[in-house]
Amino acid sequence: MILIIAEKPSLARNIVAGIGSLSKKNGYFEGLGYIVTWAFGHLFSLCDIEDYEGYAAKSVSEDGSKKVYWSMDNIPCFPEKFVFKLKKDKDKNGRPDDGVKKQFEIIQTLCKRQDVDTIVNAGDADREGEIIVRLCIENALGEFKQDVSGKKLMRLWLPDQTPETVKAALAELKSEDGYDNLANEGFARTYIDWLYGVNLTRYATLKTGTFLRVGRVIVPIVKAIYDRDLAIRNFVPDIYYAICSAEETKGCKVELTSKNKFQKNKKNQAQALCDKYNASKAVVKSKKVKKDTIKPGKLYSLSKLQNVLGKKYKMPMEKSLAIVQKLYEEGYLTYPRTNSEYLATAEKDKVKKILENVKQLGYPVEFKDEKTIFDDSKIESHSAITPTYKIPSKERLSPDELTVYSTVMRRFAAVFCAEPCLAEKTEIVIDVGGYEEFTLKGTVIIEKGWTKFDDYTQKDKLLPPLEKGDEVNIDFKPTEKETSPPKHYTIETLNNYLKNPFREEKAAASQNIESNGEQEEDDTEDYRAVFEGLELGTEATRTGIINNAILSDYINLKKDVYTILPGGEFLIESLGRMNISMDKYKTAELGKALKGVFHGKMTVEDSVGLAEKEIAAVFEKKETRPELDNDYGIMGQVVGKCPYCGNDFARTKFGYGCKGYRDGCKFSVNAVVCGRVISVSNMKLALETGRTSKIEGFISKNGKPFNAAMKLENGKLVFDFSN
Repeated sequence: MILIIAEKPSLARNIVAGIGSLSKKNGYFEGLGYIVTWAFGHLFSLCDIEDYEGYAAKSVSEDGSKKVYWSMDNIPCFPEKFVFKLKKDKDKNGRPDDGVKKQFEIIQTLCKRQDVDTIVNAGDADREGEIIVRLCIENALGEFKQDVSGKKLMRLWLPDQTPETVKAALAELKSEDGYDNLANEGFARTYIDWLYGVNLTRYATLKTGTFLRVGRVIVPIVKAIYDRDLAIRNFVPDIYYAICSAEETKGCKVELTSKNKFQKNKKNQAQALCDKYNASKAVVKSKKVKKDTIKPGKLYSLSKLQNVLGKKYKMPMEKSLAIVQKLYEEGYLTYPRTNSEYLATAEKDKVKKILENVKQLGYPVEFKDEKTIFDDSKIESHSAITPTYKIPSKERLSPDELTVYSTVMRRFAAVFCAEPCLAEKTEIVIDVGGYEEFTLKGTVIIEKGWTKFDDYTQKDKLLPPLEKGDEVNIDFKPTEKETSPPKHYTIETLNNYLKNPFREEKAAASQNIESNGEQEEDDTEDYRAVFEGLELGTEATRTGIINNAILSDYINLKKDVYTILPGGEFLIESLGRMNISMDKYKTAELGKALKGVFHGKMTVEDSVGLAEKEIAAVFEKKETRPELDNDYGIMGQVVGKCPYCGNDFARTKFGYGCKGYRDGCKFSVNAVVCGRVISVSNMKLALETGRTSKIEGFISKNGKPFNAAMKLENGKLVFDFSN
């Protein structure tokens, strides 16, 4: 018998549909030489810190029950061996549910059946699905796994969940050990994210007295939005002068803007250049008119699909992912969590079959064997998202599902459209006295082709009826303009940033390449970044992490625009005060290490060791001079006695305060003054002697740095410049 363990019940049902008529049992299907059972996604999770020997930090309450309290005493925690445990499930009302335990016991019993000679991992076709089912098998077999009595471990890899694909994949099962590197990367990623999450979340929470969700990817995402919003908030517009002309020639306005720009105090120089140009002749130096073919956009990766759905329909990433996942599970779309916009060369025959069905919908499509469509070098694990041969009726889909499915279908039809989009492109070069050349470009669509059913937002641009040798009327004038602040991140621009955070943002004019359908840009750099692990998060995880940031009140999403919230500002600024640096550079370094594991160039242990080294550095006690010390202790830590009432003086959420406040003492000190942390050592010194040491690194209201001591005076801590 062949035992197939699916990641979830829906996948199990689709596998059964591909096999044939199987009998329904308690927790599995059986028949035709197959047993098909399922997990509920993750049945196992990593143990908590307190579950590891030597890391217990529990207290006994008055009723005798044990409760876990976070403590600095058991962090950082670096387990010698990571251990998983069966998840404790809950029902819809939050009550304990033993469904997970029951299903695992079924899997365990089936794995050990004497008539089962082959066990098949049928997790989703990604690293997460790989380890979900591996953990089920490893824990089900236990010590028995060392002597599997001839049982073979195989892998079922499904690019989509149609019955036809299931049948084909079952006939070509691969050995499970061929996916060891994928599993190793999945485990390494899980271990590293656990290390960051449990250690730094507890550390930051204990230090600030506020629950702070600290993770390897969530922090750089929130910081990107924080940095952008602060740049907008602190932006001071500047005046400059452009020199422009907008005179009529042959009844049409000819707008010319010079590349030369002048600072606001150099208007005279701008006027002088205008006078120089106006004293010259402007003549059409050349005119080129050519017919060109406008190419459609590329097929969709998950992030590019989410970009379009967010920009056009204001659909949040969490919602679009849930819909595309559902369409995948119902067999209508291929695997969604892909980072590629290309198809594999081995899929050409499959695409031909899909095109035959697409023709029945009225789309004028034909097979095209082009490098812009089929390119193995730009596929890591999965091809672009496309429709399958299984096409739903409109009645089967909700309005949002129809929107997502239609978006994918229209792009697929555009890419394989038999009718080209033809345009007439005109380029006119105007020479002004030999001083500067101005280029005017216009495009007029002649034959719509694929633009009849896929988005093409660029409108026809008509140029004045000028010919070579024509003289153009000009009147250049200095035109006052104002610099613009950066724009808030949108679903599209944040996704693009996360996919390659080291690529400089392109000019606004070139950011519409995807929506306009133009395919001129070279995406080699972006794919290199993805394959090297430089992206922040992955297609599989990014949506969930961004949603966690929203649910944690760190960022807000309104329509398709992200903004920072006070909670996000507190997170980033608090981590800065704690010297916890989790920027894109460190995250990318770990991403590169994980890719090294995937390619077999690095071990799981080595990659985890890099993370442990970074985390350990946060906990290192570094001796520093009082002038530079910025350690502001732990929430609730007593730093001395109040000089005004004698009660304990302790760390509070926003600084230091007297515990005698209930008795009327109002003495308190902010933790941060003029951008500088008041450290515990300096606060203790002030309480004991009335004065801190000289502190370096204050920033004045004018943005200038200064150094000063602080002294107690009339119930306040004030600057002391006497020395």
